[in-house]
Amino acid sequence: MPKLSKIYTRGGDKGQTSLTGGKRVPKDDSRVAAYGTVDEANAFIGVARLHAEGITDKMLARIQHDMFDLGADLSTPGDDFTPSEMTLRITSEQVSRLEQEIDAMNADLSPLTNFTLPGGTPAGAHLHVARTVVRRAEREAIAASREVPINPEAIKYLNRLSDHLFVLSRHVNKKGSGDVLWVPGANR
Repeated sequence: MPKLSKIYTRGGDKGQTSLTGGKRVPKDDSRVAAYGTVDEANAFIGVARLHAEGITDKMLARIQHDMFDLGADLSTPGDDFTPSEMTLRITSEQVSRLEQEIDAMNADLSPLTNFTLPGGTPAGAHLHVARTVVRRAEREAIAASREVPINPEAIKYLNRLSDHLFVLSRHVNKKGSGDVLWVPGANR
């Protein structure tokens, strides 16, 4: 565990930052962009939790911890994606857990009859924002994977997480009855 006794180090004042292991890279490096966006998504999930209760809050709390693991994974260079005591890596079990939760929540929802607009309840609206930021993190992780090795499970996790947040937004929107549906051409 990190011990942070001093928050600023001045090490990034010239536009560089350190990856796990100490390698210095520009702050706009594709890997840094990906884990920075993961951090942004995690912050939006934290905002959504302000409006969540019970099992929803517990799922989001676990996801927030996974997001820190994901950031650590993305910031660790190398092509050995085996988790260890010293190296955090997203695992297939974490992806499977998201899939199981999606299936369980989706079983309680009526099928969609159209695309949903971000909105509904406060929790639902915030989950939609988090979902779109996760999609951006996924795009950035894929872009980074063209330059450096990225854990394939990390990309799968991001893909599944955006689906999870979408289904969860419907779930908190009164199990779909509070969804705001798109009306094509409504303002013509």
